Amino acid sequence: MEKNLRISGGAGTVRTPAHPRAPAKSGTSCTDAVFPWPVHCRAADARVRPTRAAAGQVPRTTRPAAETGRPGDLVRRNFTAVRPNQLWVADLTYVRTSVGWVYAAFVLDVRSRMIVGWQVSTSLYTDLALDALKMAMWRRENQGADLGGLIHHSDRGVQYRAIRYSQRLAEAGAVASVGSKDDSYDNAMAEAFNSLHKAELVRNRGPWRGVNDLEMATVEYIDWYNNRRLHRELGHVPPAEYEALDAMTQSVTALLKTS
Repeated sequence: MEKNLRISGGAGTVRTPAHPRAPAKSGTSCTDAVFPWPVHCRAADARVRPTRAAAGQVPRTTRPAAETGRPGDLVRRNFTAVRPNQLWVADLTYVRTSVGWVYAAFVLDVRSRMIVGWQVSTSLYTDLALDALKMAMWRRENQGADLGGLIHHSDRGVQYRAIRYSQRLAEAGAVASVGSKDDSYDNAMAEAFNSLHKAELVRNRGPWRGVNDLEMATVEYIDWYNNRRLHRELGHVPPAEYEALDAMTQSVTALLKTS
């Protein structure tokens, strides 16, 4: 059982590529333009009120839902999987910008540590987490994956306990798992990625003008993280390469068993 989880790259310091930051387009969203899954449009940066961030207050991303009917913890800090789409972990984080707080939701496949879904928004409502989930499911199902039996693990946040979120998991045949109360290790792998995102992108390339600014940079970062960043836990290969090698190995193993 892994109690102290850490996601790191190869030897030496790993930094994001020095891509020029794309200019934000008022009233548009790069996610809406690039990806085909359904997401909710956001307002332009100018409409975000500089309230809590300007005052220096740190937002609270986890607001516990009522205990009625809460799913159990099916993971119990054992963040391991023997195949893709066996266990996903999800979490929310926040970023300070010049016009207010911006929130990000990520869904990570434990087998390969690939980010399969994500979303950025100025709101902490259910749609933030739900859009990230929809992206992850669209991506995997478009690759021909059967998500039946998938375990989706998160904290007790109301976004993950919402009716619409639970319904989307049920439609795919996935099973919800929720960590224990007031335990920072209950979703350690997802929180470890949040720390990476802040260390390698947010602090490395800030300050940020607003949601569109951060969203464009997150597009670049996720692409680099999934396809080029070296991960020590994966044998110093990126998640995409690890999944390709994993699929090849499993195909050869299945062929040898039938021969």
